[in-house]
Amino acid sequence: MKKLIAGAVIATVSSFAMAGSGPGCGVGTMIFKGQSGVAPHILAATTNGTLGNQTFGMTSGTLGCDANKAIVSTAMYMDNNMDNIARDMSRGEGENLTTLAVLLGVEQQDRDAFAAALQQNFATIFPTESTTSNEAVQALIDVMKADESLAKYVS
Repeated sequence: MKKLIAGAVIATVSSFAMAGSGPGCGVGTMIFKGQSGVAPHILAATTNGTLGNQTFGMTSGTLGCDANKAIVSTAMYMDNNMDNIARDMSRGEGENLTTLAVLLGVEQQDRDAFAAALQQNFATIFPTESTTSNEAVQALIDVMKADESLAKYVS
């Protein structure tokens, strides 16, 4: 029960941080659409977190989600996990790299190409130790746009 409550709280906080003005998108947001105030926003975010549907909605552009918001969640993830992502990217594998692929909606069959492209372009994505998360995400997007099999995920 504690894990469920903690998960709901994390989902609520991350939804507020991501959307800036409420729970973002997902089934919960659709259920509480048009309602304002803290309670409906928390209920919508908790519903989204409990059902775990926002990532699906962002990557597929459904459930009221704008597919471009995946870039926002990617930037937030990069900001909070930059060292781990850089480590995985330099190796061409790892759970942080997989999470990054999922956030960007990279399908399973393209994940090896994704990992390989990022590993090959590590110095482009992280040119210095002082590279910011925003700079890294923009470079990552540029690398993906230049790759024929990955461009579809960032177009």
